[in-house]
Amino acid sequence: MASTVTSRPGYGQLLRTRGAWTFLLPGFAARQPFAMLTLSLVLLVQHTTGSYGAAGAVAAVTGVSMALFAPFTGRLADRHGQRAVLLPGVLVHALAGLSLTALALTDAPLWALFLAAVPTGASVPQVGPMVRARWGVKLQDSPLMTTAAAFESVTDELTFVFGPLLATALCTAVHPAAGLLTEAGLTLIGGLLFAAQKSTQPAVAAAGHTRVEHGSALRIPGVRVLIVTFLGIGSVFGGMQVSLAAFSESIGEPGLNGVLYGVFAAGNMLSGVVCGAIAWKVAPQRRLVIGYAALALAACGLWAAHSVVVLAAIGLLVGMCIAPSLITGYTLVEGLVPAGARTEAFTWLTGAVALGQAAAVTVAGQLEDRLWNGAGFLVPMAGTALALATLVALRSRLATPPTGRTVARGVGHRVPVTVD
Repeated sequence: MASTVTSRPGYGQLLRTRGAWTFLLPGFAARQPFAMLTLSLVLLVQHTTGSYGAAGAVAAVTGVSMALFAPFTGRLADRHGQRAVLLPGVLVHALAGLSLTALALTDAPLWALFLAAVPTGASVPQVGPMVRARWGVKLQDSPLMTTAAAFESVTDELTFVFGPLLATALCTAVHPAAGLLTEAGLTLIGGLLFAAQKSTQPAVAAAGHTRVEHGSALRIPGVRVLIVTFLGIGSVFGGMQVSLAAFSESIGEPGLNGVLYGVFAAGNMLSGVVCGAIAWKVAPQRRLVIGYAALALAACGLWAAHSVVVLAAIGLLVGMCIAPSLITGYTLVEGLVPAGARTEAFTWLTGAVALGQAAAVTVAGQLEDRLWNGAGFLVPMAGTALALATLVALRSRLATPPTGRTVARGVGHRVPVTVD
Protein backbone atom coordinates (compact mmCIF):
# COMPACT_ATOMS: atom_id res chain seq x y z
CA MET A 1 0.00 0.00 0.00
CA ALA A 2 2.85 2.39 0.86
CA SER A 3 4.13 2.33 -2.70
CA THR A 4 0.80 3.50 -4.05
CA VAL A 5 0.93 6.82 -2.17
CA THR A 6 4.51 7.83 -2.85
CA SER A 7 3.62 9.44 -6.17
CA ARG A 8 0.60 11.08 -7.71
CA PRO A 9 -1.72 8.54 -9.36
CA GLY A 10 -2.11 9.45 -13.01
CA TYR A 11 -5.13 10.27 -15.13
CA GLY A 12 -4.84 6.90 -16.85
CA GLN A 13 -5.31 5.10 -13.55
CA LEU A 14 -8.24 7.37 -12.70
CA LEU A 15 -10.00 6.72 -16.00
CA ARG A 16 -9.59 2.98 -15.55
CA THR A 17 -11.80 3.18 -12.47
CA ARG A 18 -14.57 0.69 -13.01
CA GLY A 19 -17.79 2.29 -14.22
CA ALA A 20 -16.30 5.79 -14.54
CA TRP A 21 -17.03 6.23 -18.24
CA THR A 22 -20.71 5.43 -17.75
CA PHE A 23 -21.19 8.79 -16.02
CA LEU A 24 -18.29 10.78 -17.46
CA LEU A 25 -19.46 10.86 -21.09
CA PRO A 26 -23.11 11.83 -20.47
CA GLY A 27 -21.92 14.14 -17.70
CA PHE A 28 -19.70 16.01 -20.15
CA ALA A 29 -22.60 16.45 -22.56
CA ALA A 30 -24.93 17.59 -19.79
CA ARG A 31 -22.55 20.24 -18.40
CA GLN A 32 -21.67 21.74 -21.80
CA PRO A 33 -24.70 24.08 -21.82
CA PHE A 34 -23.59 25.67 -18.53
CA ALA A 35 -20.68 27.30 -20.37
CA MET A 36 -23.03 28.62 -23.07
CA LEU A 37 -25.88 30.08 -21.02
CA THR A 38 -24.53 33.44 -19.84
CA LEU A 39 -22.77 34.36 -23.07
CA SER A 40 -25.75 33.26 -25.19
CA LEU A 41 -28.03 35.45 -23.09
CA VAL A 42 -25.70 38.44 -23.27
CA LEU A 43 -25.40 38.22 -27.05
CA LEU A 44 -29.15 37.72 -27.59
CA VAL A 45 -30.37 40.46 -25.28
CA GLN A 46 -27.68 42.91 -26.41
CA HIS A 47 -28.80 42.29 -30.00
CA THR A 48 -32.47 42.94 -29.21
CA THR A 49 -31.98 45.88 -26.82
CA GLY A 50 -28.68 47.39 -27.95
CA SER A 51 -27.47 47.61 -24.35
CA TYR A 52 -24.79 45.60 -22.59
CA GLY A 53 -26.20 46.88 -19.31
CA ALA A 54 -29.61 45.32 -20.03
CA ALA A 55 -28.00 42.14 -21.32
CA GLY A 56 -25.83 41.88 -18.24
CA ALA A 57 -28.80 42.46 -15.94
CA VAL A 58 -30.84 39.64 -17.50
CA ALA A 59 -27.85 37.31 -17.37
CA ALA A 60 -27.31 38.35 -13.75
CA VAL A 61 -30.87 37.39 -12.79
CA THR A 62 -30.24 33.98 -14.29
CA GLY A 63 -26.98 33.63 -12.38
CA VAL A 64 -28.45 34.76 -9.06
CA SER A 65 -31.36 32.36 -9.45
CA MET A 66 -28.98 29.50 -10.13
CA ALA A 67 -26.80 30.45 -7.16
CA LEU A 68 -29.78 30.55 -4.80
CA PHE A 69 -31.36 27.32 -5.98
CA ALA A 70 -28.21 25.24 -6.63
CA PRO A 71 -27.58 24.35 -2.95
CA PHE A 72 -31.25 23.45 -2.53
CA THR A 73 -30.94 21.19 -5.57
CA GLY A 74 -27.79 19.64 -4.13
CA ARG A 75 -29.47 18.92 -0.81
CA LEU A 76 -32.43 17.31 -2.58
CA ALA A 77 -30.01 15.16 -4.60
CA ASP A 78 -28.27 14.05 -1.38
CA ARG A 79 -31.59 13.13 0.21
CA HIS A 80 -33.62 11.74 -2.68
CA GLY A 81 -31.08 10.80 -5.34
CA GLN A 82 -29.69 12.64 -8.37
CA ARG A 83 -32.12 11.11 -10.85
CA ALA A 84 -35.16 12.37 -8.92
CA VAL A 85 -33.83 15.93 -9.16
CA LEU A 86 -32.46 15.86 -12.72
CA LEU A 87 -35.49 14.57 -14.59
CA PRO A 88 -37.89 17.42 -13.73
CA GLY A 89 -35.06 19.95 -13.65
CA VAL A 90 -33.92 19.54 -17.25
CA LEU A 91 -37.50 19.66 -18.51
CA VAL A 92 -38.18 22.92 -16.67
CA HIS A 93 -34.91 24.41 -17.88
CA ALA A 94 -35.59 23.62 -21.52
CA LEU A 95 -39.08 25.14 -21.37
CA ALA A 96 -37.86 28.22 -19.49
CA GLY A 97 -35.04 28.76 -22.00
CA LEU A 98 -37.47 28.59 -24.90
CA SER A 99 -39.78 31.08 -23.19
CA LEU A 100 -36.94 33.51 -22.53
CA THR A 101 -35.82 33.28 -26.15
CA ALA A 102 -39.32 33.99 -27.43
CA LEU A 103 -39.71 37.01 -25.14
CA ALA A 104 -36.38 38.48 -26.20
CA LEU A 105 -37.17 38.09 -29.91
CA THR A 106 -40.59 39.74 -29.53
CA ASP A 107 -39.10 42.82 -27.81
CA ALA A 108 -40.80 42.08 -24.52
CA PRO A 109 -40.19 44.62 -21.72
CA LEU A 110 -37.16 44.12 -19.52
CA TRP A 111 -39.25 43.07 -16.53
CA ALA A 112 -40.68 40.18 -18.56
CA LEU A 113 -37.17 39.01 -19.42
CA PHE A 114 -36.30 39.16 -15.73
CA LEU A 115 -39.29 36.99 -14.85
CA ALA A 116 -38.38 34.39 -17.46
CA ALA A 117 -34.73 34.46 -16.38
CA VAL A 118 -35.62 33.29 -12.85
CA PRO A 119 -36.79 29.73 -13.73
CA THR A 120 -34.12 29.51 -16.44
CA GLY A 121 -31.38 30.00 -13.88
CA ALA A 122 -33.05 28.15 -11.03
CA SER A 123 -33.40 24.99 -13.11
CA VAL A 124 -29.81 24.79 -14.41
CA PRO A 125 -28.85 21.15 -13.75
CA GLN A 126 -25.96 20.81 -11.29
CA VAL A 127 -24.20 18.08 -13.24
CA GLY A 128 -20.65 19.07 -12.28
CA PRO A 129 -21.25 18.68 -8.52
CA MET A 130 -23.14 15.46 -9.18
CA VAL A 131 -20.21 14.01 -11.12
CA ARG A 132 -17.85 15.01 -8.31
CA ALA A 133 -20.10 13.29 -5.80
CA ARG A 134 -20.01 10.11 -7.91
CA TRP A 135 -16.22 10.21 -7.90
CA GLY A 136 -16.38 10.46 -4.12
CA VAL A 137 -18.41 7.28 -3.95
CA LYS A 138 -16.12 5.45 -6.36
CA LEU A 139 -12.84 6.52 -4.77
CA GLN A 140 -13.71 7.40 -1.16
CA ASP A 141 -10.37 8.02 0.63
CA SER A 142 -8.21 6.94 -2.31
CA PRO A 143 -5.19 9.13 -3.26
CA LEU A 144 -6.92 9.37 -6.65
CA MET A 145 -9.35 11.93 -5.18
CA THR A 146 -7.00 14.86 -5.85
CA THR A 147 -6.47 13.58 -9.39
CA ALA A 148 -10.24 13.34 -9.80
CA ALA A 149 -10.66 16.94 -8.58
CA ALA A 150 -8.09 18.07 -11.14
CA PHE A 151 -9.73 16.01 -13.88
CA GLU A 152 -13.11 17.57 -13.13
CA SER A 153 -11.64 21.06 -13.24
CA VAL A 154 -10.06 20.26 -16.59
CA THR A 155 -13.39 18.91 -17.83
CA ASP A 156 -15.19 22.04 -16.66
CA GLU A 157 -12.68 24.22 -18.46
CA LEU A 158 -12.86 22.11 -21.59
CA THR A 159 -16.54 23.01 -21.71
CA PHE A 160 -15.57 26.66 -21.28
CA VAL A 161 -13.27 26.34 -24.28
CA PHE A 162 -15.94 24.90 -26.56
CA GLY A 163 -19.02 26.54 -25.02
CA PRO A 164 -18.18 30.20 -25.70
CA LEU A 165 -16.84 29.35 -29.15
CA LEU A 166 -20.04 27.49 -30.01
CA ALA A 167 -22.28 30.18 -28.51
CA THR A 168 -20.48 32.99 -30.34
CA ALA A 169 -20.48 31.10 -33.64
CA LEU A 170 -24.18 30.30 -33.39
CA CYS A 171 -25.22 33.81 -32.32
CA THR A 172 -23.10 35.66 -34.89
CA ALA A 173 -23.17 33.31 -37.89
CA VAL A 174 -26.59 31.65 -37.57
CA HIS A 175 -29.01 33.73 -35.49
CA PRO A 176 -28.78 35.71 -32.23
CA ALA A 177 -31.15 33.20 -30.61
CA ALA A 178 -29.35 30.10 -31.86
CA GLY A 179 -27.00 29.94 -28.87
CA LEU A 180 -29.73 29.91 -26.24
CA LEU A 181 -31.87 27.44 -28.22
CA THR A 182 -28.91 25.07 -28.56
CA GLU A 183 -28.15 25.42 -24.86
CA ALA A 184 -31.72 24.40 -23.97
CA GLY A 185 -31.62 21.41 -26.30
CA LEU A 186 -28.26 20.15 -25.03
CA THR A 187 -29.39 20.52 -21.44
CA LEU A 188 -32.43 18.37 -22.09
CA ILE A 189 -30.66 15.61 -24.03
CA GLY A 190 -27.48 15.51 -21.94
CA GLY A 191 -29.36 15.72 -18.65
CA LEU A 192 -31.66 12.83 -19.52
CA LEU A 193 -28.72 10.66 -20.58
CA PHE A 194 -26.86 11.42 -17.36
CA ALA A 195 -29.93 10.75 -15.22
CA ALA A 196 -30.27 7.34 -16.89
CA GLN A 197 -26.96 6.21 -15.28
CA LYS A 198 -28.57 4.99 -12.06
CA SER A 199 -25.89 2.50 -11.06
CA THR A 200 -23.22 5.11 -10.33
CA GLN A 201 -25.24 7.71 -8.44
CA PRO A 202 -24.56 8.04 -4.69
CA ALA A 203 -26.86 5.99 -2.54
CA VAL A 204 -29.52 7.82 -0.56
CA ALA A 205 -28.78 7.60 3.15
CA ALA A 206 -31.06 5.44 5.26
CA ALA A 207 -33.72 7.27 7.20
CA GLY A 208 -32.00 6.52 10.53
CA HIS A 209 -28.88 8.42 9.41
CA THR A 210 -30.60 11.40 7.85
CA ARG A 211 -30.25 13.76 10.80
CA VAL A 212 -26.52 13.16 11.19
CA GLU A 213 -25.43 12.89 7.60
CA HIS A 214 -27.55 15.72 6.22
CA GLY A 215 -26.46 18.59 8.42
CA SER A 216 -26.17 21.56 6.09
CA ALA A 217 -22.73 21.95 4.54
CA LEU A 218 -23.14 25.71 4.94
CA ARG A 219 -22.72 25.34 8.71
CA ILE A 220 -19.11 24.25 8.28
CA PRO A 221 -16.86 27.35 8.63
CA GLY A 222 -14.39 26.16 5.99
CA VAL A 223 -17.17 25.85 3.42
CA ARG A 224 -18.19 29.46 4.06
CA VAL A 225 -14.61 30.60 3.46
CA LEU A 226 -14.50 28.63 0.21
CA ILE A 227 -17.78 30.21 -0.88
CA VAL A 228 -16.27 33.69 -0.59
CA THR A 229 -13.19 32.47 -2.46
CA PHE A 230 -15.30 31.08 -5.28
CA LEU A 231 -17.34 34.30 -5.45
CA GLY A 232 -14.12 36.02 -6.48
CA ILE A 233 -13.49 33.41 -9.15
CA GLY A 234 -17.01 34.02 -10.46
CA SER A 235 -16.21 37.73 -10.75
CA VAL A 236 -13.42 36.81 -13.17
CA PHE A 237 -15.70 34.72 -15.37
CA GLY A 238 -18.50 37.30 -15.44
CA GLY A 239 -16.30 40.34 -15.88
CA MET A 240 -14.36 38.77 -18.72
CA GLN A 241 -17.45 37.52 -20.56
CA VAL A 242 -18.99 40.99 -20.80
CA SER A 243 -15.76 42.92 -21.27
CA LEU A 244 -14.37 40.62 -23.95
CA ALA A 245 -17.68 40.84 -25.83
CA ALA A 246 -17.60 44.65 -25.61
CA PHE A 247 -13.95 44.77 -26.68
CA SER A 248 -14.58 42.55 -29.71
CA GLU A 249 -17.58 44.65 -30.69
CA SER A 250 -15.57 47.88 -30.35
CA ILE A 251 -12.94 46.72 -32.86
CA GLY A 252 -15.55 45.46 -35.32
CA GLU A 253 -14.78 41.76 -34.79
CA PRO A 254 -17.64 40.34 -32.69
CA GLY A 255 -16.69 36.77 -33.60
CA LEU A 256 -13.33 37.27 -31.89
CA ASN A 257 -15.06 37.19 -28.51
CA GLY A 258 -15.33 33.41 -28.47
CA VAL A 259 -11.68 33.03 -29.46
CA LEU A 260 -10.45 35.34 -26.69
CA TYR A 261 -12.60 33.66 -24.08
CA GLY A 262 -11.49 30.29 -25.40
CA VAL A 263 -7.84 31.30 -24.87
CA PHE A 264 -8.67 32.27 -21.29
CA ALA A 265 -10.44 28.95 -20.70
CA ALA A 266 -7.63 27.02 -22.42
CA GLY A 267 -5.15 28.46 -19.94
CA ASN A 268 -7.38 27.27 -17.14
CA MET A 269 -7.66 23.82 -18.66
CA LEU A 270 -3.92 23.39 -19.30
CA SER A 271 -2.93 24.46 -15.81
CA GLY A 272 -5.56 22.07 -14.46
CA VAL A 273 -3.92 19.18 -16.29
CA VAL A 274 -0.53 20.07 -14.84
CA CYS A 275 -1.93 20.69 -11.35
CA GLY A 276 -3.47 17.24 -11.24
CA ALA A 277 -0.24 15.56 -12.37
CA ILE A 278 1.90 17.02 -9.58
CA ALA A 279 2.46 15.17 -6.32
CA TRP A 280 2.01 18.19 -4.05
CA LYS A 281 3.97 18.39 -0.79
CA VAL A 282 2.52 21.78 0.17
CA ALA A 283 -0.64 21.69 2.32
CA PRO A 284 -3.81 22.47 0.30
CA GLN A 285 -4.68 25.44 2.53
CA ARG A 286 -1.35 27.07 1.70
CA ARG A 287 -1.64 26.17 -1.98
CA LEU A 288 -5.00 27.90 -2.12
CA VAL A 289 -3.63 31.14 -0.64
CA ILE A 290 -0.61 31.18 -2.95
CA GLY A 291 -2.61 30.29 -6.05
CA TYR A 292 -5.29 32.86 -5.28
CA ALA A 293 -2.71 35.59 -4.73
CA ALA A 294 -1.33 34.83 -8.20
CA LEU A 295 -4.85 35.05 -9.64
CA ALA A 296 -5.51 38.44 -8.05
CA LEU A 297 -2.19 39.75 -9.33
CA ALA A 298 -2.82 38.52 -12.88
CA ALA A 299 -6.34 40.02 -12.90
CA CYS A 300 -4.86 43.43 -12.18
CA GLY A 301 -3.43 43.58 -15.70
CA LEU A 302 -6.65 43.03 -17.64
CA TRP A 303 -7.94 46.60 -17.62
CA ALA A 304 -4.67 47.94 -19.03
CA ALA A 305 -4.71 45.70 -22.16
CA HIS A 306 -5.65 47.57 -25.33
CA SER A 307 -4.68 45.13 -28.08
CA VAL A 308 -5.88 41.68 -29.06
CA VAL A 309 -2.47 40.08 -28.54
CA VAL A 310 -1.86 41.60 -25.11
CA LEU A 311 -5.41 40.86 -23.97
CA ALA A 312 -5.11 37.25 -25.14
CA ALA A 313 -1.79 36.86 -23.31
CA ILE A 314 -3.07 38.29 -20.04
CA GLY A 315 -6.29 36.31 -20.38
CA LEU A 316 -4.25 33.15 -20.81
CA LEU A 317 -2.29 33.96 -17.65
CA VAL A 318 -5.46 34.67 -15.66
CA GLY A 319 -6.92 31.38 -16.84
CA MET A 320 -3.79 29.50 -15.79
CA CYS A 321 -4.14 30.94 -12.28
CA ILE A 322 -7.79 29.91 -11.83
CA ALA A 323 -7.52 26.12 -12.10
CA PRO A 324 -5.19 25.60 -9.10
CA SER A 325 -7.58 27.55 -6.87
CA LEU A 326 -10.63 25.64 -8.12
CA ILE A 327 -8.96 22.25 -7.80
CA THR A 328 -7.63 22.95 -4.32
CA GLY A 329 -10.99 24.29 -3.17
CA TYR A 330 -12.87 21.22 -4.34
CA THR A 331 -10.19 18.98 -2.82
CA LEU A 332 -10.60 20.68 0.55
CA VAL A 333 -14.33 19.86 0.48
CA GLU A 334 -13.48 16.16 0.60
CA GLY A 335 -11.80 16.64 3.97
CA LEU A 336 -14.14 19.27 5.42
CA VAL A 337 -17.54 17.80 4.56
CA PRO A 338 -19.00 14.33 5.29
CA ALA A 339 -20.12 12.25 2.33
CA GLY A 340 -23.82 12.79 2.99
CA ALA A 341 -23.55 16.53 2.40
CA ARG A 342 -20.92 16.75 -0.34
CA THR A 343 -23.25 17.25 -3.28
CA GLU A 344 -24.75 20.19 -1.42
CA ALA A 345 -21.27 21.53 -0.59
CA PHE A 346 -20.19 21.28 -4.22
CA THR A 347 -23.34 23.08 -5.33
CA TRP A 348 -22.66 25.87 -2.81
CA LEU A 349 -19.30 26.39 -4.48
CA THR A 350 -20.75 26.16 -7.98
CA GLY A 351 -23.51 28.53 -6.91
CA ALA A 352 -20.94 30.93 -5.50
CA VAL A 353 -19.17 31.03 -8.86
CA ALA A 354 -22.53 31.68 -10.54
CA LEU A 355 -23.43 34.42 -8.06
CA GLY A 356 -20.05 36.09 -8.44
CA GLN A 357 -20.43 35.81 -12.19
CA ALA A 358 -23.91 37.31 -12.07
CA ALA A 359 -22.80 40.29 -10.00
CA ALA A 360 -19.78 40.79 -12.24
CA VAL A 361 -21.86 40.63 -15.42
CA THR A 362 -24.18 43.32 -14.04
CA VAL A 363 -21.46 45.66 -12.83
CA ALA A 364 -19.20 45.11 -15.85
CA GLY A 365 -22.11 45.78 -18.21
CA GLN A 366 -22.87 49.06 -16.48
CA LEU A 367 -19.21 50.09 -16.51
CA GLU A 368 -18.91 49.28 -20.22
CA ASP A 369 -22.05 51.35 -20.98
CA ARG A 370 -21.24 54.33 -18.75
CA LEU A 371 -17.44 54.58 -18.65
CA TRP A 372 -14.62 53.79 -21.05
CA ASN A 373 -14.21 50.71 -23.21
CA GLY A 374 -12.55 48.05 -21.05
CA ALA A 375 -13.76 49.46 -17.72
CA GLY A 376 -15.51 46.16 -17.07
CA PHE A 377 -12.12 44.54 -16.54
CA LEU A 378 -11.91 46.39 -13.22
CA VAL A 379 -14.47 43.93 -11.85
CA PRO A 380 -12.21 40.83 -11.85
CA MET A 381 -9.46 42.87 -10.23
CA ALA A 382 -11.69 44.11 -7.40
CA GLY A 383 -13.47 40.78 -6.92
CA THR A 384 -10.34 38.69 -6.56
CA ALA A 385 -8.66 41.28 -4.29
CA LEU A 386 -11.58 41.29 -1.85
CA ALA A 387 -11.83 37.48 -1.86
CA LEU A 388 -8.08 37.15 -1.30
CA ALA A 389 -8.25 39.43 1.75
CA THR A 390 -11.02 37.26 3.21
CA LEU A 391 -9.14 34.04 2.43
CA VAL A 392 -5.95 35.23 4.10
CA ALA A 393 -7.81 36.44 7.20
CA LEU A 394 -9.82 33.22 7.64
CA ARG A 395 -7.49 30.58 6.22
CA SER A 396 -7.27 28.76 9.57
CA ARG A 397 -10.89 27.65 9.11
CA LEU A 398 -9.86 25.51 6.16
CA ALA A 399 -7.96 23.09 8.37
CA THR A 400 -9.22 19.54 7.82
CA PRO A 401 -10.88 18.14 10.98
CA PRO A 402 -9.60 14.90 12.59
CA THR A 403 -10.70 11.50 11.28
CA GLY A 404 -13.78 11.59 13.49
CA ARG A 405 -15.40 14.34 11.48
CA THR A 406 -17.89 16.82 12.83
CA VAL A 407 -20.61 18.80 11.22
CA ALA A 408 -21.50 22.13 12.72
CA ARG A 409 -25.08 22.19 13.98
CA GLY A 410 -25.06 25.70 15.37
CA VAL A 411 -22.86 28.25 17.07
CA GLY A 412 -20.45 26.50 19.43
CA HIS A 413 -22.13 23.10 18.99
CA ARG A 414 -20.88 20.27 16.79
CA VAL A 415 -22.21 16.79 16.30
CA PRO A 416 -19.85 13.89 15.49
CA VAL A 417 -20.28 12.20 12.14
CA THR A 418 -19.28 8.59 11.75
CA VAL A 419 -16.83 8.01 8.92
CA ASP A 420 -17.20 4.63 7.27
